[in-house]
Formats: sequence, C-alpha cells, structure tokens
Amino acid sequence: MLTISQLAASAGVTVRTVRHYHHVGLLPEPERDASGYRRYSAQAAVDLIRIRTLADAGVPLARIDALLHAQPAEFAAAVTAIDVELQRKIDQLTEHRRRVAQLAGGEGLVLPPEVVAILNRMRGLGVSERMVRLERDVWILMQALDPQSMRQGIRDKNASFDDPETTRLYLVCDQSLDWDPHDPRVDRLIDELDAWEMEHRPDSSERGNVGLIFSRIAEASPAWQRIVDVIVHRAEQRRTAGHDS
Repeated sequence: MLTISQLAASAGVTVRTVRHYHHVGLLPEPERDASGYRRYSAQAAVDLIRIRTLADAGVPLARIDALLHAQPAEFAAAVTAIDVELQRKIDQLTEHRRRVAQLAGGEGLVLPPEVVAILNRMRGLGVSERMVRLERDVWILMQALDPQSMRQGIRDKNASFDDPETTRLYLVCDQSLDWDPHDPRVDRLIDELDAWEMEHRPDSSERGNVGLIFSRIAEASPAWQRIVDVIVHRAEQRRTAGHDS
C-alpha cells in the first residue's frame, strides 16, 4: 500500500495534483486507515499514471474519466481522434512558427514578393530605412484598401526607379524628412514635385499610390506636412481654374 506521497512519486506528479484529481472525481480517494493515513493500492498507481499520460497528451480532464472506463474499441477510437486533433494542432503551430520566422524579414509577412523586391531595391539605391518603412506602410494600406491597384502600382514604382531623374527626386524627398518646414530647400522641392505631378499625373484625382505616399510621409515629417498642403492647394487651384475656363 502506498501513501499519497509515494503514489504521487510513482506517477511523477505532485501531491497537490493527486488531490486535484480527487477533487474533480478522476481518482477515488480512499478512506483513512486506523492510523489516520490514506493508503493507495497498486491499481490507484496504474490509474494515476493513465490519467497523467492522457492529461500530458492534451486530453481535457472532462474527457479522461470516460476514457478510463471505456471499452477497448471505444478507447482506441477515442485515442485515434485525440491523435488527429494533436496532429492538427502540430500543423497549426508549425505554420505559426513559419510565419514568425518571416518576421525577421518583416515585409515578407504581409506583402507579396514583388513589393518586398521594390523595398530591397530602394535600400540598394541608398534610400534610408526610415523612408523604406514609410513606403512599406503605404503598400500595406494599398493592399488593404485597394488591392486591385497593387499590380499597376508595382509596375509604376519599378518604372519610376528606372528613371534617373525620378530616382534623384525620391532621394531628395528622403533627405527632406528632417528639414525645417520653412527651409528654402522645401520650397524648391515643392516646385520640383509639383512639376513632376503635372508631367506624370496631370489629373490630380488619379494620384493613387503617390497620394498615399504623400499622406503617410506627411504624418512623420512637419516639412512634408507643408509640402503636401502646398501641392494639394496648387492642384486645387489648377482644377478650379480649369473649370472656370
């Protein structure tokens, strides 16, 4: 006969665990003997080992009691079902691990490879990591709000980096993030960007990706808040003048 400590040790659990199994009705609690101790049989040790094994396998305690009293065929079927469920969880965790591993690359977790390639191309051109992150945010927004425009946006962005003058202008935009809003260079950049907009997107209502970029950068830079305000104002003036004429 075993004391509760010996019983717990035989199954590799704590005395507290044994008492919990008593409390939930999984393991019968014997009466005290003449000396005031509870003594457990070898069968209790076997039952406790079975309970612990099932619990360690992820079987809810509420199901363990039924399994302990099941017929062999019923028990085998239940174990098979448990194994299928465990495999499902393993597959799910494996997928979670794969996705978490992608966090090292950040962009690849939420953006298609073509966009990740653009972000890496920007890094190769010398664009700051700060600007790359802002650009990444724009693509995330576009994918969520207007996924149909992604393919065209990818083509447009690659084409813009194929053009040396547009690339130069983009690098200046990168440098301007930390300029004072009233720095004379901001005025010159406004003129250049406004001219670029009129040449490449004369219809300001179709700014699309460019508008998202402008808005996202403006959130991170006082200089860019002024740049966006002025460019939007100029576009509005041109549109008004066009309607009046």
